[in-house]
Amino acid sequence: MTTDFVATEDKTYVLRRAQAPLSFMLASRNSRRKPLLYFDGKTNRALRYARNQRSPFEDDQDGNAILEPIIFEDGFLFVPKNNPVLQHFLSIHPGNGSLYVEVNKEKDAMEEVERLSAEVEALIKARELDIDMLETVARVMLGAKVDKMTSAELKRDVLVYAKRNPMGFLDMLSDPALSFQASVSKFFDLGLLRTRNNGRDIYFNLPGNKSKMLTVPYGENPTFIVSSYLQSDEGLETYKLLERSLQEE
Repeated sequence: MTTDFVATEDKTYVLRRAQAPLSFMLASRNSRRKPLLYFDGKTNRALRYARNQRSPFEDDQDGNAILEPIIFEDGFLFVPKNNPVLQHFLSIHPGNGSLYVEVNKEKDAMEEVERLSAEVEALIKARELDIDMLETVARVMLGAKVDKMTSAELKRDVLVYAKRNPMGFLDMLSDPALSFQASVSKFFDLGLLRTRNNGRDIYFNLPGNKSKMLTVPYGENPTFIVSSYLQSDEGLETYKLLERSLQEE
């Protein structure tokens, strides 16, 4: 009964479910009703946790195995390094990664630093936007009716968005199509373009031109589809026409 697993530190595990029960018992032995197996590259081996054994594999254990329950309290399970068999068992348990994960403080801290850094960068960039860019961001990201908003309201809403979704905000700012999508949003806001058939069809709403422009593919965003069309060779003249109409408003 030997094992190559070596425990070098205490470890903590946490349930992945959003609201962990006060007490959760993890399956700790293989049975016909609830198979608990590990494929070692050659065969499926039955797992069984016994504190007085040196291996989590049932075929490595003797007949004196003392079984103990594995219980998560308030969603957490602490396993000291002097219990290597349980650490090994948890590392190869089929529920590892789906039912629970090991708490990695260094990894969690690095991810938190990255998130906070992105949030700080997003807030700085949001604060530095001029009024035109604030309107652009609000139109594209928030779908806001910017014509009825004060500059203070615009800045507040964009800052809140940047704080809540920093990566999305930064990605959008670096997108060269941002100003184009903002123009399309303005075309809709000012009624130069209209949707019909529950947003599936886009129509012109210009003096003397009420024709259909295009059909939006199912599940796609109308603003994105119109923006893509207007940036194409076919749609460039249409874009110029809408821009001229916009200046006449």
